[in-house]
Amino acid sequence: MNDLKAVIADDDAGMRLVMRKILGQAPGYAFAGEAGDGETLMSLYDACHPDVVILDVEMPGLSGIECAKRIQDANPKTVLIFATAHEKYRGDAFEVYAFDYLMKPFKVERVLKTLELVRSRLNGNSGDQVDADTASPREQTPTRLMIRHRDGVAFVDLKDLLLAQREDRATVLYTASGQRFVTGETLGDLEERLPKDAFFRSHKSYIINLGAVKSVSPYGRWTYVIKLEGTEQDALITHEKFEEMQKRFA
Repeated sequence: MNDLKAVIADDDAGMRLVMRKILGQAPGYAFAGEAGDGETLMSLYDACHPDVVILDVEMPGLSGIECAKRIQDANPKTVLIFATAHEKYRGDAFEVYAFDYLMKPFKVERVLKTLELVRSRLNGNSGDQVDADTASPREQTPTRLMIRHRDGVAFVDLKDLLLAQREDRATVLYTASGQRFVTGETLGDLEERLPKDAFFRSHKSYIINLGAVKSVSPYGRWTYVIKLEGTEQDALITHEKFEEMQKRFA
């Protein structure tokens, strides 16, 4: 697998230097750039699409939390690692599903351990999987969903729809027949139109077809990754939503 691209954002040049040196010690990582403020970070993110973003919370312009929200909307699988001296933002960080929250001053070994765990998870070595029954909780009568997309209107059988997710600040739907539809409709609006016995909002950026769930594996501190039958695309699910999904299958 290629090295993971990582960028650093901190308004302290000395801290950016420290993080660059730590990344240089971490196997499987490639330094892709740095930023001293939130706006520069977002420009850097849009230019290089990194796998991992290590960022402070308090920065000029956009804060680290604001940047994290924008990054989540562009690609919710981007790994966010906060490195900050401010304990008070910990709750905000985990609301945007941060992989870790490093408190300054931190030990180099602590950061390297987090980076190794990220690399292991992204390479698919996430430990034991949680098997899921692939039968939908309730059989549904096949119906069709009308989707307005950039090329017009499409009608998709609900039984064929596997996944809807936020991607590049749009909503993208994937089907078992390999089709991909990009729409301006929000996930919230789409969720209202989907039958709740068959589809599940697993994460603020994902809706999944419960009948397609194949397995669930750890991903971040508060999230898991869901593998789906019939597609190479996967989804994220939060810890709370995973517990809710387990009850649905029970």
